[in-house]
Amino acid sequence: MMKEPSVAIVILNWNGQKLLEQFLPSVFNSPYPNLQIVVGDNASTDDSIAYLKSNFPLVKIIKNDRNYGFAEGYNRVLEQVTADYFILLNSDVEVTPGWIKPVIDLMESDAEIAIAQPKIKSMFNRAYFEYAGAAGGYLDYLGYPFSRGRIFDTVEKDQDQYNDSREIFWASGCALFVKSAIWKRLDGFDVRFFAHMEEIDLCWRVKNLGYKVMYCGDSAVYHVGGGTLNAESPFKTFLNFRNNHYLLKKNLHPAKARWVIPYRFCLDFLALIKFALTGKFKNAAAISKAHRQVVKALWNKEVMFNQDVSANPNTIGFYKKSVVFEYFILGKKVFSKI
Repeated sequence: MMKEPSVAIVILNWNGQKLLEQFLPSVFNSPYPNLQIVVGDNASTDDSIAYLKSNFPLVKIIKNDRNYGFAEGYNRVLEQVTADYFILLNSDVEVTPGWIKPVIDLMESDAEIAIAQPKIKSMFNRAYFEYAGAAGGYLDYLGYPFSRGRIFDTVEKDQDQYNDSREIFWASGCALFVKSAIWKRLDGFDVRFFAHMEEIDLCWRVKNLGYKVMYCGDSAVYHVGGGTLNAESPFKTFLNFRNNHYLLKKNLHPAKARWVIPYRFCLDFLALIKFALTGKFKNAAAISKAHRQVVKALWNKEVMFNQDVSANPNTIGFYKKSVVFEYFILGKKVFSKI
């Protein structure tokens, strides 16, 4: 019998002792034979490390010397981990029995599969999908991400409509399976993103090389969501708007980026006005700050088109229409309608 590929579950932690207490037991009891569990710590100031040493002595701890955020934090930790597969797992995720093997089997079945995700459901409303990833991510031509099971603020109930396994455009960073060789080839996440959309950038770079990103409907996890930054956080607004432009500049062909990015600036300005009209002035200011930083980065050529692209980039999951128009104007609120 062939030995199962080696797998490392890697959880990035920052002051998340309560989350580790709640969710690490389900992860620790995952029934996979060739498994190691690693907690990478971004210089926590709570008792996370003491808790782990006391209660989970078999869990490997890798300490960063400061809080490097999600992207660079993971990069630094994974430099010190050896396995065939990495599973980047948020600390606020509850896993289900046997969640690892179906995804690994799917990835082992095709050498072109580089990244995959399980079904992601809501921890608090367990019959529904969860905002961050649901049943696999897609991206429209203007750079707006959405998922099977979640478009903007409409989240679908899981009625077994997405129990298949299929190609997607991006996989959620809350439970991201990646072949370590691909991770190393691409030097992991782009640290300039800090947090938010770095996983979409990674998946887009993977697809630009011709590889596949998959959703596995035979595996499921439950995600709290918003565990690090609240949805109303101005800093999160800043990161989302800034990183979305970085994403487009890096991965869209320059001929397309020349008109898509200015168009997006106009749409972003509408979002800024909406925030201002609803009294969310800090969020409006965050969009303005994001635009200033994007203009500076593009002007100084700090963010450039990534030319590491194959002759046949994989565009499955790239939606050639506007999901904004479909959702807000045509009223198509669920994935099956678009």
